[in-house]
Amino acid sequence: MATIAIIGDVGGCLTQLTRAVDDLESLSLDTVVIQVGDLVDRGPDSAGVLAYVASRPPSTWVQLAGNHEAQYVGGGIAPFWPVPLAEPDAALLRDWWLRDRLRIAAAVRTEDGEDLLVTHAGLTAAAWTELGEPVTAATAAALLNTRPEPLLWHTDGPLWAEAATRLYPSWLESGPPMPFSQVHGHSAIVDYTARSWRCRERIQQRSTVDWNSRHTFTRTAGARFVAVDPRHGTRGAPSWSPLILHNATLLE
Repeated sequence: MATIAIIGDVGGCLTQLTRAVDDLESLSLDTVVIQVGDLVDRGPDSAGVLAYVASRPPSTWVQLAGNHEAQYVGGGIAPFWPVPLAEPDAALLRDWWLRDRLRIAAAVRTEDGEDLLVTHAGLTAAAWTELGEPVTAATAAALLNTRPEPLLWHTDGPLWAEAATRLYPSWLESGPPMPFSQVHGHSAIVDYTARSWRCRERIQQRSTVDWNSRHTFTRTAGARFVAVDPRHGTRGAPSWSPLILHNATLLE
C-alpha cells in the first residue's frame, strides 16, 4: 500500500504542478502520482510540464492521456488547439504512446475497500457496455489500456465525455447502477471562480463541493464520481490540491 495522489488537468501550468508534487513528497516518500491527462495547452509552459513529467520515475508516476494529448498520438484526431506544440514535444508524446508511458486508465483500491476507475474524462454507461460491462474497476482499466477503437476517440469515450451533459446523466438518468466509483478530470459540474453550478438540479442534489481543493463528489447508486480538474485556465488556480488517498493500492 502507498499514498496515491491523483492530480487533475495541468494544462501547461508548470508552477502549479511542481508545487503540488513538492508538497506531496514532503509528506510521504512512497507517494505514487496518477495524473489524469491534459498536461499541455492553455497555460504558459507546456514544454516545461512535459520535461518535468519525463524526469519522473515511471514506478512512481502513472501518466494518463487526455484529449489534448490525443491530438498528437493517433486516432485521426485533427489538432484543435490553436497553438500547436513544438515538434520535439509532440514527438515526446508520440514516444510515450508507443512505449505505453501514456495509459488510458488506472484502477485504485482505497484503504476502506472502495474501487476507483481513473480516466481522463470518465467512462459513460454506453462506453461501459461497449467494453463488455466489466464489473470491477481493475478489469475496466485493463480493457481500456488495450486502447479499444473507436471507443477511445468518439465524443462519449473516456478522453472526451463531458461530466455534466454526458457522463453523469448516462448513469444517473438512464443507465444501470454504476459497478464501481470513478475519478476523472476534463470537465467540472461547477464554476469554481463564480462558485456556481454548471449541471442539472438532479446532479446538484447528489453532489458536494470542496471549493478549496477544487474537487466535486457525486453519489450514484452504490458508487460515486470524484472530479479533480482544477480548471487552471491560463494562469493556474489560486487554490487547489490533488486527491490524496492514504494506504491505497494501485490495482492496474
